Amino acid sequence: MDVLRTPDERFAELPDYPFVPHYVGIGAGDALRMHYVDEGPRSGPVVLLLHGEPTWSYLYRHTVPELVAAGLRAVVPDLVGFGRSDKPGGTADYTYQSHVDWLAEFVARVGIAGATVVGQDWGGLLGLRLVAQSPGFASSYVACNHGFPTGDMEPNDAFRSWLEYSQSVPELPVGEIVLNGCATDPGDRVRATYDAPYPDESHKAGARVFPVLVPIRPDDPASDAVRAARGVLSGWERPFLTVWGEQDAVTRGADEMFHALVPGAKGQQHVRLDAGHNLPEDAGAELGRIVADFALSVAGARR
Repeated sequence: MDVLRTPDERFAELPDYPFVPHYVGIGAGDALRMHYVDEGPRSGPVVLLLHGEPTWSYLYRHTVPELVAAGLRAVVPDLVGFGRSDKPGGTADYTYQSHVDWLAEFVARVGIAGATVVGQDWGGLLGLRLVAQSPGFASSYVACNHGFPTGDMEPNDAFRSWLEYSQSVPELPVGEIVLNGCATDPGDRVRATYDAPYPDESHKAGARVFPVLVPIRPDDPASDAVRAARGVLSGWERPFLTVWGEQDAVTRGADEMFHALVPGAKGQQHVRLDAGHNLPEDAGAELGRIVADFALSVAGARR
């Protein structure tokens, strides 16, 4: 595996991102280095925030301060291939299962247990796999604009268009893609910050391949694992909240699917916001306040 590492100078003076970097080694011989944000009291209830495609922990820069202000510990990893984490250079290095395994090892190394897990986009597809396979990993879950497909239903036209575009465009314009998934335009400095992890196309293998890894066929390599995870979720009674950006054609209506699937979603104060697919970029502080109230209520109920 050819592993690339983005030079640190690419991350100098990022707007609204004052967080001290933390790193942990994963994989055989700690061959891969994962970066993560770790803010707030170590003794506080943990909120694990998982980003999607093609963002990184920067997505949650306005969410983290709200959680910390509420006395929570906010942990935000950069998935392998994204942000300040190492980037295997070949698309064949990435599979749905490898991402699950990398994230599971990260969680074990950092000591995450009993967390409120927030998943957005691919962060949800990975987070829910961990919820299903590790009973002590999550005390509760917050879904933000993601599905959990098995490939048994046809993807909608919006996803098919995204899939075709992501695999055909000669250069993947990461910053532009992120902002196109927002309801508001945060400006050129933010666009440039989403481009920062990728000095050139060789660093974008993870971002390039992620859309292809979404199960869209019944016989996809990951379909059985997702079916099994959905089976676990169909009996999951821990609190499950959806916070959805309404201006998202790709995941429109998926929040209602979770309401029907997961027993723990019953009776929760589910939220829809005037936001796009990349909801934490549009409404990060508001998301932080919602998650803080939810996580504290869960922690209080557990005492």
